[in-house]
Amino acid sequence: MRTIRVHLDQSLAEETEITLPAAAARHLTRVLRLRAGARIQVFNGDGREFPAEIVDTGTRQHCRIRLDQAERPDVESAIEVTLVQAIGRGERMDWCIQKSTELGVARIQPVFSERTEVRLDGQRAERRQAHWQQVAVSAAEQSGRVRIPRIDAPVSLQDISNAPGLNLVLDPQGSHSPADLLAPPSPSFSVVIGPEGGLSADELRGLEQRGYKRLRLGARILRTETAGPAILALLQTRFGDWS
Repeated sequence: MRTIRVHLDQSLAEETEITLPAAAARHLTRVLRLRAGARIQVFNGDGREFPAEIVDTGTRQHCRIRLDQAERPDVESAIEVTLVQAIGRGERMDWCIQKSTELGVARIQPVFSERTEVRLDGQRAERRQAHWQQVAVSAAEQSGRVRIPRIDAPVSLQDISNAPGLNLVLDPQGSHSPADLLAPPSPSFSVVIGPEGGLSADELRGLEQRGYKRLRLGARILRTETAGPAILALLQTRFGDWS
């Protein structure tokens, strides 16, 4: 039987009853048609998960649940990966965020590069960031995660800051292969993924001068939305919870 998991953006405490927000209540009672007595799992991204029981479904937008004792499932990745992702068009960015969340990414920094075709500013950028964050929430609910990857506000590629650990940029012509990678002292990684047209020569040189290793993934060129999940799978296999 499929476990129903619900993310709530609020504090949670053991052995308490709470009334769900209207959207969550509608989903459970109208879409999934759950009734009093049904069991669900609730989490808020702090690393804990609460088994819970629906105690009252009441009106159309009302659902009250009782939380049991908290659990701390061992489902989060042993490595911390920040994906610096050039913004893709349409659903490509959503797909990348969804799959990267399933694969254990800790943070996603959307960036504009020289060849990025998507342009966002002001309220439109804020709306897209909020939408991407919700994509990550939904993927965490589905995949059993108890922490939500942070989706940062879009910035220019040149404005990103170096992270501790191993910094990589995917480049089909890169001088480093996966076999060359060594585990950093701290289990953290930052990986830059270019747009559909790739990063420019100036961008690659600039990143290399800042300590980013230019990594090639085999002989085939991956789409921008495929590259992120691919490198995450590689890092999980070499250094994370797939090793």
